[in-house]
Amino acid sequence: MLTEIIREAWVALKRNYTRSFLTMLGIVWGIATVTLLIAYGSSFRSILVGGFNAFGKSVVICWPQQTSEQPGGQRAGKKVVLEKADLEMVKATAPLVKYACLETVRRPSIAYGDRMVGTDPVRGVCPEYGEMRNEVPSEGRWLNAEDELERRRVIFLGGKLKEDLFSGRPAVGETVLVQGVRFTVIGVMARKIQLSNYFSSDDDSSWIPYSTAGDLWNTRYAAVLVFAPVAPQFEKRAMAQVLAAIATRQQFSPTDPKAFQMFGRDEFRPVIDGITIGLEVLLTFIGALTLGIGGVGVMNIMLVSVEERIREIGLRRALGAKKIHRRRSGHPPTDGTSIRR
Repeated sequence: MLTEIIREAWVALKRNYTRSFLTMLGIVWGIATVTLLIAYGSSFRSILVGGFNAFGKSVVICWPQQTSEQPGGQRAGKKVVLEKADLEMVKATAPLVKYACLETVRRPSIAYGDRMVGTDPVRGVCPEYGEMRNEVPSEGRWLNAEDELERRRVIFLGGKLKEDLFSGRPAVGETVLVQGVRFTVIGVMARKIQLSNYFSSDDDSSWIPYSTAGDLWNTRYAAVLVFAPVAPQFEKRAMAQVLAAIATRQQFSPTDPKAFQMFGRDEFRPVIDGITIGLEVLLTFIGALTLGIGGVGVMNIMLVSVEERIREIGLRRALGAKKIHRRRSGHPPTDGTSIRR
């Protein structure tokens, strides 16, 4: 029985090449389109998440602002600053903070030979900053604790900045001039696909030890505080602990919304979800529409085939064919005697 069905289907396919081709094309087109759309949506989300992860898998940036409340008789409008004492307070009283680091930024001239850049930021940071911000070296190494302790004049370059200064030549071990002061290049970062940044793109930046930055400019007040919680799920609680520590030392209200601004991964998630969910809905609609169009084409072809089969069976019955004869495939016989045989 199964062999008879397969043989009948094969004969029908051979009898109508165009119809068979269009039917298979509709099925293949619908399946391939839906598969490609799903793969595209998944890949887009992975790239988008990877671009945001390049900023830091679990990192929070804190900007000091001005107070808007008057706790304990303090005046409103007091400028909040970040000092080394604030960093020590955070490390002492915020157990959910894994790493914390002050960051200072200037845009001095950087020169190598006859090449010079004067708009790219030089950022003074601590050794833990590299792990928090995913600053992975492609050549050389990142800043370490000895660099910070001994105030070494070493510098780590972003990928694009390295190309601007050195083109294709190796940079590690070379000497550059930062504001006229000689610094040794200890590492270079690979080019980074980055969808978020502050101050400037990491590709255009360079990093030196925070202690060494004090030899070039005044680092008493840091530009921002960067910290990472012990685990991503503790980000909100770690932010509250950091704010409470700094508010206690500088005597402003920890509930003041304008005194301290924090930006972490929780701010990224609505952006990622909004973009990816919208794209997935669009792709799902396009996929369903494509499947529907392919299904209509297949349905029409099957309808034509069924109508032809009905006419064929009716003709055979009119000529006296029995049930066993109607199961057989092939063209309708033209001789009634041959059918009765």
